[in-house]
Amino acid sequence: MDTTPQDLSHLFDQLGLDNSEQSIATFIANHTVPAHVLLCQADFWNDSQKSFLKEAIEEDAQWSELIDHLDAQLR
Repeated sequence: MDTTPQDLSHLFDQLGLDNSEQSIATFIANHTVPAHVLLCQADFWNDSQKSFLKEAIEEDAQWSELIDHLDAQLR
């Protein structure tokens, strides 16, 4: 069982992104996902990040709630 804390900082770490509060805020401020595009299909993710996001949502994995939260913040 994975005991990694479930917060945006750790989600960004899983995505291979800088996970400081300032970097997360900057990322969210600088990226937008159009209404007709799934989060995992946004053009700013690399292939590995897209796969992680897609699989986590499809499998309703432990990250899915945080991914939904990030999705809402990027709309």
